[in-house]
Amino acid sequence: MTRCYRKDYPRPQFVRNSWENLNGIWEFGFDDENAGERERWYEDFPGKMKIQVPFTCETKASGIQDERGHNHIWYRRKIQVDTELLERNDYILHFEGCDFLTKLWVNGQYAGGHRGGYARFSFVITDLLREGENELTVKVEDSCDMHDPRGKQRWINENFGCWYVQTTGIWKTVWAEYAPKIRVADVKMTPDLEAQALKLEMNVLMPEDRMERGEDEEWEGLTAEITVSFGGVFVKRVTTAVTSRHLQTQIDIFTQKPGDFEWGIKTWSPQEPNLYDIRFRILEDGETVDEVDSYFAMRQIRIDGPNVLLNGRPLYQRLILDQGYWKDTGLTPPDEEALIRDIDRILALGYNGVRKHQKTEDERFLYWCDVKGVLVWSEMASAYQYSDDAAEEFTREWMEIVKQNYNHPSIIVWTPFNESWGIGQVKTKACQQHFTEAVYHLTKSVDEYRPVIVNDGWEHTVSDIITLHDYEESGETLLRRYVECREDILAGRVYHCSSKSAFADGYGYRGQPVMISEFGGIAFNNDDEGWGYGNKVESEEDFIRRFDEITTAVKRIPYVCGYCYTQVTDVQQEINGLMDEERNFKVDPDVIREINEREVGYWRSYM
Repeated sequence: MTRCYRKDYPRPQFVRNSWENLNGIWEFGFDDENAGERERWYEDFPGKMKIQVPFTCETKASGIQDERGHNHIWYRRKIQVDTELLERNDYILHFEGCDFLTKLWVNGQYAGGHRGGYARFSFVITDLLREGENELTVKVEDSCDMHDPRGKQRWINENFGCWYVQTTGIWKTVWAEYAPKIRVADVKMTPDLEAQALKLEMNVLMPEDRMERGEDEEWEGLTAEITVSFGGVFVKRVTTAVTSRHLQTQIDIFTQKPGDFEWGIKTWSPQEPNLYDIRFRILEDGETVDEVDSYFAMRQIRIDGPNVLLNGRPLYQRLILDQGYWKDTGLTPPDEEALIRDIDRILALGYNGVRKHQKTEDERFLYWCDVKGVLVWSEMASAYQYSDDAAEEFTREWMEIVKQNYNHPSIIVWTPFNESWGIGQVKTKACQQHFTEAVYHLTKSVDEYRPVIVNDGWEHTVSDIITLHDYEESGETLLRRYVECREDILAGRVYHCSSKSAFADGYGYRGQPVMISEFGGIAFNNDDEGWGYGNKVESEEDFIRRFDEITTAVKRIPYVCGYCYTQVTDVQQEINGLMDEERNFKVDPDVIREINEREVGYWRSYM
């Protein structure tokens, strides 16, 4: 646990002390006729219902549990503000996640809007507040539009295949903080193992009245102080003048303090998830005006030919697909403890990472993955039809997510696309291929270090890792396919029962690492309710036998450097989890752990 940890704090990697959680009971109303703006509901709210935020109206936990489609919904609640704090601070309202188009009014005045269901967004509402009681009114617009990034949300009235009940409106924490007028807006932290240093890019926000002083005086008297510690032991402090909005510096992390601290640097890995604490302070004429606590890790992820390297050593990834759904709360975790329990169960099953599928998870999940040493593939929610508007919508929100979660050391891979969803003609259509290349290079422009997987599963364009999905239920067939047909598969010829190939037309294998990033999906026979991949099994013994055969087969493929099993838990009609929706293990986790951690074949030294 880091020194900056605060239980239930929604943004655990950028912590200020003065904050308020706004989850809880809000007034709520459906607006199926879309009359609310015309009738000025933000001035006189007619909603008679109550909802438990942050759970959506589709869920039992919300207190409503209405799964019908409602494209226009409204929320209202009242808040009290500290007028003394407002004299020297801004009041910032944060939405961790709200799907899809969010509009905010404060005391009847429009404050702003945001498009997208998966990225965090904020509003500075200081100037709209008044002394005493204040009123927040939120309208959310959603739809079944297949051009919007929607992930696993259905776009018809009933669940089908692997698509589930829609998520409408606020589904993550709503909270507020008092932040100084002169403040750290954001920080980008990049570890450099070769230099044994941390690269920092800090944006400093300045109030408008100070900016009116003129360019020479605007930043006069401001300094930034950055202090690094490890396990409570001081490591390094850097002080530098603030001369513009954007500050760049570097901190030497190497230390040698016999008796107090082991010399050198502490690296992060699943075996030793070492985290450094870091504090950012802005000072004006020597007095602190803003203070933010955070943490970072010294770790390096890179590609070296057919290997993924973590801190210079080959990394064999034993991942499990995690869709992040709960029975009574949908995409929203019931609480922070539920996230921790999921991570602990994943580790108990012998996995060292998760592929967080079609969802940007609660940032507290990423925090605990950082703390516990769990590798994370961060994946974007897919759209399902391609158009110019779809490309624009997708790109904007994806870049918000990459920037938002850049500092988490547990994230080792970015995965913007999956199985050609939203780019259904990428195999042959040049415009969709160019789109994937554009997203790849935009991601690399923000993060030049992490691998980017373009179109996980098949029909890759410029992917750093080649990932293949294969739900073959025979271990012998699976092994033979990838050993005997290696050249055909990597040459882009069809390898999959759905007539899929590893590459889009015009692209080919360039020596990248190869992984089986979806396989398994075993389900028990339960009178044909729900589904899994392949034939259902009748007993725990049958389940373990098949799980062992296919997992061992993947580990015996000499050129494959990791895998991702489908999946952690059952999700609604999809019953192929190692746990059910209540998080009960279906089979002995110790047996699954032994199979996952068993050393096999070429990768014996790196398991």
